[in-house]
Amino acid sequence: MKTGIGLAAALVLLMPAASLAQKVTTDYDPKADFAAFKTYAWTEGTPSPNPLGEARIRAAVDERMAAKGLKLVAEAPDIVVATHVVAKEQKELNTMGYGGYGWRWGGGMATTSIDTYIQGTLALDVYDAGSKQLVWRGIGTDTASDQPEKNQKKINKALDKMFKDFPPRPKK
Repeated sequence: MKTGIGLAAALVLLMPAASLAQKVTTDYDPKADFAAFKTYAWTEGTPSPNPLGEARIRAAVDERMAAKGLKLVAEAPDIVVATHVVAKEQKELNTMGYGGYGWRWGGGMATTSIDTYIQGTLALDVYDAGSKQLVWRGIGTDTASDQPEKNQKKINKALDKMFKDFPPRPKK
């Protein structure tokens, strides 16, 4: 019985970071009049290192902005949107092995390996074009894949979470 519990605990502790859930947060300026925003334009942020990936991100944001009733314009927008994409290499130590015998912790064998993965973060900033003040920010972080299709699914999932309550409704 103790062996089964110990093995289960070890497996949970040894799960790679890639299995961690996607994290998405949003924040906004409660003084901003989101009801007044009808149009938007893009501005330069920190683009994805992959130009194809940046184009996919912008298309996915455009789709969600249109679904919220906002129109992309070339001149005189109400709000300006920028994306910031950061990819950071992470390392994780994973140790697998078994302990000694009985109630003592002695004499076991263990192997440690280093797993490397890329943690990607997408920040989406929305600025009031008139005041040039940040009025809304969404941030999504997840483990990046080497497969563009998987990354697009993760981006779409993060954007869906970000846009769930966009534009924010004033609190009563």
